[in-house]
Amino acid sequence: MLACHPTVHAIIWSDDIKIRRTMPTSEPIQRRRLFEDVLDRLTERIRNGEIAPGEQLPAERDLMEYYGVGRPAIREALQALERAGIIEIAHGERARVVIPTPQRLIQQIGAGAQHLLRSDPDSLEHLKGARVFLECGMAQLAAANATPDDIQRLQARLEEQRQAKDDSALFLTRDMAFHCELARISGNPIFPAIVQALFEWAREYYRGIVRAPGAEALTLAEHQRVIDAVASHDGDAASRAMREHLTRANALYRTLNGSTAAIS
Repeated sequence: MLACHPTVHAIIWSDDIKIRRTMPTSEPIQRRRLFEDVLDRLTERIRNGEIAPGEQLPAERDLMEYYGVGRPAIREALQALERAGIIEIAHGERARVVIPTPQRLIQQIGAGAQHLLRSDPDSLEHLKGARVFLECGMAQLAAANATPDDIQRLQARLEEQRQAKDDSALFLTRDMAFHCELARISGNPIFPAIVQALFEWAREYYRGIVRAPGAEALTLAEHQRVIDAVASHDGDAASRAMREHLTRANALYRTLNGSTAAIS
């Protein structure tokens, strides 16, 4: 037979090598689990508005019949959607598509952020740096956008904080309220959610911190300087006042607590 001839064997082998060398490499085909197909299809139905925010998903049994799969695949897909913050599942009720908000979006990464802060000491410094950058910009925007009513609300938050100066936990809670109010004045609805998240992620670092004598009064005075700059619509002064406030507070707490630096 022709295929047995040595010369022909060499030609075929040579051509085979050329073909192999010219074929593009590809990623290995990944086996998908059944629930992943269900997840993709449910996600698409939510994305295209077939199941709108606030609406309930079909019952599990209906989903099983619709997709031709068992209950475990449906439940795994629903759990994945819940972890992603796309649906909420209440005991005894059908799953419901959540109404998306900036707060919900940022809350989804809260547990991971706190785990990062506990696991990586340097991440707290990075968080503080991000907050200084963000809040200085927010103060500048607030100065450009503030109305008399905005200033009145901001001043009210400061007075509430002043009333809590003898209660450390409440003082910190109202400190957050002041910064969130300033974030709202900036006009970007995502900013208040970010500011609140930054406080919540680092909340455990506030606990047990012994404040230096007069620290509360200094914080209140710095907040008042921020208000005055915002009320004057002086963006540069507002940004500068916020930067001085945050960097002073961080330096003070770093000194008092060694490597555990808190955010005021």
